[in-house]
Amino acid sequence: MKVTLLNDSFPPVIDGVANVVMNYAKILQEEKLADVMVATPAYPGAEYHSYPYWVVPYQSFDTTKIVKGYRAGNPLDVKEIVTMKEFAPDIIHSHCPVSSTLLARTLRFYTDAPLVFTYHTKFDIDIAKAVKSKLLQKEAIHALVSNIEACDEVWVVSRGAGENLRCLGYTGEYRVVSNGVDFAKGRVAPEKVAKVTDSYDLPEGIPVFLFVGRIVKYKGLPLILDALAKLSQDGVDFRMVFVGSGPDEKEMKEKAASLLKPEQYIFTGAVYDREQLRAWNTRADLFLFPSTYDTNGIVVREAAACGLASVLIGGSCAAEGITDDRNGFLIEETPDAMYRLLKRVGSDLAHLYDVGEHAMNEIYISWEDSVHSAYERYGEIIEAKKSGKLVLRHNAISGSMKNMQEKVQDSIKVTEEFGEECRNSFKKEYEMAYDEFLKEYEKISRIFHMH
Repeated sequence: MKVTLLNDSFPPVIDGVANVVMNYAKILQEEKLADVMVATPAYPGAEYHSYPYWVVPYQSFDTTKIVKGYRAGNPLDVKEIVTMKEFAPDIIHSHCPVSSTLLARTLRFYTDAPLVFTYHTKFDIDIAKAVKSKLLQKEAIHALVSNIEACDEVWVVSRGAGENLRCLGYTGEYRVVSNGVDFAKGRVAPEKVAKVTDSYDLPEGIPVFLFVGRIVKYKGLPLILDALAKLSQDGVDFRMVFVGSGPDEKEMKEKAASLLKPEQYIFTGAVYDREQLRAWNTRADLFLFPSTYDTNGIVVREAAACGLASVLIGGSCAAEGITDDRNGFLIEETPDAMYRLLKRVGSDLAHLYDVGEHAMNEIYISWEDSVHSAYERYGEIIEAKKSGKLVLRHNAISGSMKNMQEKVQDSIKVTEEFGEECRNSFKKEYEMAYDEFLKEYEKISRIFHMH
């Protein structure tokens, strides 16, 4: 099997979806399930030849000043489309609904390979943060949903993610395919934990609460700090450790300083080493994740891998599969609810250990299991295509997209037959179609790099 994976983020940019793509590619390639090609926007100076699979960086634009750290990809990069076409994938899998999926649709146009899309992120929240105009928000969401509906099969990472996609106006079918965790199952040895955490003030017997992720307010960080302020006012001692970085880091540090004693909170900054993160999850007594934004909450499964239970908002996507007071804790989305829970369970570390043990045995899923499940579905989709049961959705494209694809196809033919210089004869017509396409693309391209 030949598999092409596409995503708008990939090292040197590391985020949750980049981690998903890297695990798919690594496991499929190393376990000899498939030959893998990853397509992603190019970053200056990035090294793409060190991976055990083929990485194709395509043309990108510098948008790092608009959206910190991210570049926008050009999904109409003819040169790299030729390269991807020659790979001749059996299946195409996109993980971002803008540049990556536009490129994936173009690649499907030339290869006739089925296109799978995975919905990872609640993009309506990102759109609302980036665009204040309700009309532009509506247009951006419509463009996003139209792009998703053009795919041949849609996956979501949780039931809640599927419900969110429905709320955006998506009317097609979807399949829940859970992401996995690249943490080994089990707690880290005490000496390794000590090596990572001993430089911090973490007294034995004092509960250690942990958050891991981007330092952004919409993940529930103000709620955590408000709850801890009440706990501190009651004279309860604790340590709250925030592992991560993000755009709201300065504001959250200032809020922590105004509400808590200096020894009660720790901001470690970003930690990328997976073994160090395992050590933090092993050292902590309870993971706090009151986010209603996340569609899957991989960090909750990572905590569970290390025997660490989480506090979650009841009904949130991250809370799927959680039974209150057995393999996690469920609360309402208020500081008072978090405060009451922490006050009740914080003094019984043995009970927290027991609930963490249940979490490790009941909600953990490895990346190997997740990717093998996806691989089996790939095979079913390919067979359905061969038997005629699956008809590819080539007709589900806008007029400008179709026009652009035709011009790219003309350019590819010239490039393949006569060399790249001859493509200049198509320049004016190509650029006219490209401008038409950009009227749609530019409205939303930068919004979807915020996740």
